Amino acid sequence: MSVEEGSLWTQSPRAWFEKFIRALLEFGFVRSHADHSLFICRRSTGIMVLIVYVDDIVLSGSDSAGMREVKDFLKTKFEIKDLGPLRYFLGIEVARSSSKLVLSQQKYALDLLMETGMLGCKPATTPMDTSQKLRPDDVLLLTDPEMYRRLVGRLIYLTITRPDLSFAVEVVSQFMQAPCTSHLTAVYRILWYLKSTPGLGLYFQLHGHLHLSSYSDADCTGSTFDRRSTSGFCTFLGGNLITWKSKKQPVVARSSAEAEYRAMAHATCELMWLRNLLEELGYPPSGPIPLNCDNQAAIHIARNPIFHKRTKHIEVDCHFIREKVASKEIVTPFVRSGDQLADVLTKSLSRDALHRVRDKLGMINIYAPT
Repeated sequence: MSVEEGSLWTQSPRAWFEKFIRALLEFGFVRSHADHSLFICRRSTGIMVLIVYVDDIVLSGSDSAGMREVKDFLKTKFEIKDLGPLRYFLGIEVARSSSKLVLSQQKYALDLLMETGMLGCKPATTPMDTSQKLRPDDVLLLTDPEMYRRLVGRLIYLTITRPDLSFAVEVVSQFMQAPCTSHLTAVYRILWYLKSTPGLGLYFQLHGHLHLSSYSDADCTGSTFDRRSTSGFCTFLGGNLITWKSKKQPVVARSSAEAEYRAMAHATCELMWLRNLLEELGYPPSGPIPLNCDNQAAIHIARNPIFHKRTKHIEVDCHFIREKVASKEIVTPFVRSGDQLADVLTKSLSRDALHRVRDKLGMINIYAPT
């Protein structure tokens, strides 16, 4: 569904958005504190949620009659075009059945391959070579760095539904300032992998629960030029992957335990945000939230309130995870390295390991021939 208001296009977009907010509040929606573009309306007949991006809206909920009333109400305030059931939104394709949902960006991926002339390239089985270590001191600078930046920007948007690309894209995005030929070759490798998996997407299905859980991992001193580690986490709700992140840590870790502990802190921030969001939606998590980690030392640091030499170099703000463990909002079970799903967000994996993690993350290709 899209919204237009002719007289307001000549004004500030902020003024238009403020008018739209006032209309929603007038109807009975409440603005989310966790996400300011999300609005929630609860009634005795069900719940409605509305999210807005510029002038595009997604409206969903369990109150069918209420959603019709929302559309009729907004028609009195704005010019609205109802596009029907959600099938395509901001480059994301939506396929659904009564109990299943798949999000993919196949058209976006194919358009990117076409624009870069890669539709006829030889496919790769992984987005990054496991032995490749990129550095910023390559002497062969690109003559057109803007092309590199545009291409990496397109790939960043593609990671909305592609956690398997997140680590590789995070690595190549570190060289936007002065990209070299080796960095461009790494970007091409991502496109070669994309050629083999353009329709891969996220698969959501009903598992009969809304349990929230997370996996946290770190690749200690994985960067060869500045020795910083990479944090990664992935979060599941009701058994379905909903958020993930791959990010280089801002400081050099003095041990693998410190690197893992920082990754756990990042994952805890995400879990607290999701807890707040679910509480606003009326589905608060029941019981402590599992944060799975494959490093026993980091788990002990999170559970141990004693400040000792192994933690004296870690910033104080990282230790808030101890408060969450003490208050039983978070529990920190140990998971074997072979079962660590966040591995794909911290390092390049072999073909078999990548395919195994992709399956566990719930990624499928509904466009693949059967």
